[in-house]
Amino acid sequence: MIQYNLPIVLCVALVMCFQINLFFNSVLDKSTRKGNRVVYFIIFVVLDFIYLTVSMTTFASSILALVMIFSLAQAYRVELKTKIIFTIIYVVLMTIVNVITLYIFYVIDSVDLSTVDPTNAQAQLPFIKAILLNCIIMFAIIQMIRLIAKRRSFSIHYRYYIIFMIVPVISIYQLNFLINYSEKNIYYFISIIGFLFINVGIIYIFDNIIDKFQFMHENAQLQNQMDYQDANYEKTVHSFKSIKRIIHDTNQQFLYIEECINRNELAAAREHIKVTLNKVEGAYQRVNTGNLVIDALVTNTLNIGQANGIKINTKLSLYSQELNIDRYDLCVALGNMLDNAIEASKKVKIAEDRYILIKIHSDESALFIHIVNHMENESAHLHSQKSNPDFHGIGLTNISRICDKYGGNMTIEANHKVFNNMVLIPF
Repeated sequence: MIQYNLPIVLCVALVMCFQINLFFNSVLDKSTRKGNRVVYFIIFVVLDFIYLTVSMTTFASSILALVMIFSLAQAYRVELKTKIIFTIIYVVLMTIVNVITLYIFYVIDSVDLSTVDPTNAQAQLPFIKAILLNCIIMFAIIQMIRLIAKRRSFSIHYRYYIIFMIVPVISIYQLNFLINYSEKNIYYFISIIGFLFINVGIIYIFDNIIDKFQFMHENAQLQNQMDYQDANYEKTVHSFKSIKRIIHDTNQQFLYIEECINRNELAAAREHIKVTLNKVEGAYQRVNTGNLVIDALVTNTLNIGQANGIKINTKLSLYSQELNIDRYDLCVALGNMLDNAIEASKKVKIAEDRYILIKIHSDESALFIHIVNHMENESAHLHSQKSNPDFHGIGLTNISRICDKYGGNMTIEANHKVFNNMVLIPF
């Protein structure tokens, strides 16, 4: 507790606010910060003012310090367990730095500040010097953390957070033991420095563990996506074989019709032509642009839409059936766009609103795909409602990746429960 001096207290509170904010920026990443952070800064300064000016027990001041630091952690869009663990780590680091500061003043001035009454006017200057040194050391430690922290936001199981909490908790216990029962000699100082590096190292290890889990998770997602694209590609191969079979069967029917005409059995020829056309219409692709990938995937979408009560209209116009786009890449982009539209349409409860419009157009230099579908919700949720939503997110990422590969662009618009997904791929 500092004797009431408003300018000094406010300066200390603001410096601590800046310092803790810098720490959370280092471990949580600036991109996760909320927009209305001023509210959290005000809460922190008020709590810090109470912490610095009101006399209270050690336990009460420790709880207030935790709440005070955690209030700044609330300014970030991260999981609660992540906020808690980094709040505790900061408290431990701050405690270690306090002990180091007290030791330095004990060695230099032979003054044990832990036994001095801070309300004493003569003790104000040493306390202010101690706070200043404390901040300098803490800033140096935060800069070291900034160099090693990877700022990952991937979620892991609670048990890993509990395991990582063991080290800071044990550190606090050991620090209390050292402060109360150990002599303030060089071994005491080395022990404190050891605890400092152990707790900084925990941040490095924690980030690396998250990095490994994220890498494993992304590999699994990409494998699922590869399996999905392989299935789409198999559809095109199956479609190609079906077309060859239909052509072969139709040739046989033409031979019979030709023989009927030669024998002047025109009624039989007309009847057989009708039967043949009906069979071809039922078996042949419902879409016939000439491009195998587009025909197979759009036809498959039409079949799925029919089975799920989704009305689908198509407007397809290709400058040439040959597109200078890798078939696999086209499967990735178009397959995911169609899959997303079908998935969203299945969620629509009103049958009349289950509608998809597929526009595919090409000229001599680019392919344009525009898919329109209705949504159940007013605002678009780009994460899938499937059992594996991350898989859907990887799909959107892959569409964007294909666009980037060819120097194209993907645009997503959502207004009044209508979702527009537009892709332009130059070639």
